Amino acid sequence: MKNILSKSHIQLSQMFLRIPVSQKQVKQNQHQSLKRRFRIASEQLENNTLEISLAVINDLEQIAYTYPQYHWTIVDILTSFVRKNAPYMPQEEVTSHLSTKIRLDIQAALTVIARRDANKDPVNEQLDLSFTDIRGANLNGANLQQINLYQANLAGANLKEANLAGAILSAANLEGANLYLANLEGAILSAANLEKANLSEANLHRASLYLASLHGAILYNTILDKANLRETKFSE
Repeated sequence: MKNILSKSHIQLSQMFLRIPVSQKQVKQNQHQSLKRRFRIASEQLENNTLEISLAVINDLEQIAYTYPQYHWTIVDILTSFVRKNAPYMPQEEVTSHLSTKIRLDIQAALTVIARRDANKDPVNEQLDLSFTDIRGANLNGANLQQINLYQANLAGANLKEANLAGAILSAANLEGANLYLANLEGAILSAANLEKANLSEANLHRASLYLASLHGAILYNTILDKANLRETKFSE
């Protein structure tokens, strides 16, 4: 009887010792599966139809929601997609200034980026949409704090109530953009084009507007205290 109990005890011990290994294997398999999905998603975003691209973007958002550890990997995939597929064009190549409609898949990627859970962003990482042409994009209420939008073309974009605190917008084109109630506290807007932009009730506390152009901009109740207005061009 003693030998039987002892044998059973050994068998149970061995079984429990195998459980952590099994759980670890499951996690490894899950990680490998997700890596394959990321690779396939990146390929499909580049080489497939609009419908497939939209489906992939939706799938990536669901993965980010379900697996927070892959949140930034997915954000990086989507920002890279926008940079590659909506590159900045010199002004002479822009044939239609405000009326150009943004591609649906580019808008979809921007929407996912804008509504992501920013609390999951790594401390030392930064959204990068610099040198992009995203004219007319809808970024209403977007969380774009600390984003790099250097020399991005956002003409006619809807940035109503967007959080752009600390954003880099140097040399960005925001002509005709809607920045009503936007938070631009501490943003860098040096040499930015804000002509005819709606900045009503926007917060530009401590923002840098050095050499920025605000000809025709709407500045009703705009907060400009402690902003750098050196050589800022206002309407005459």
